[in-house]
Amino acid sequence: MNNMAPVSLPNLQGLVGTWRRFGQVGPVYEIVSVGDTPADGDRIVRVRVLETSEEINYRLADVLDDPRER
Repeated sequence: MNNMAPVSLPNLQGLVGTWRRFGQVGPVYEIVSVGDTPADGDRIVRVRVLETSEEINYRLADVLDDPRER
């Protein structure tokens, strides 16, 4: 039996189009889409790095730890 309280996730579609920064001083990225949930349960989002235009998969838990960019 699992006695853990459910985790409240943000509106994932609401994250699309928002900007964050990798850590306090890293490059800025835009969240472009929400992806699948791998076996470990952490959602994947697709992000585009502003300086390089590269698109990469990034874990939702890491996105939520990154600061928002203004």
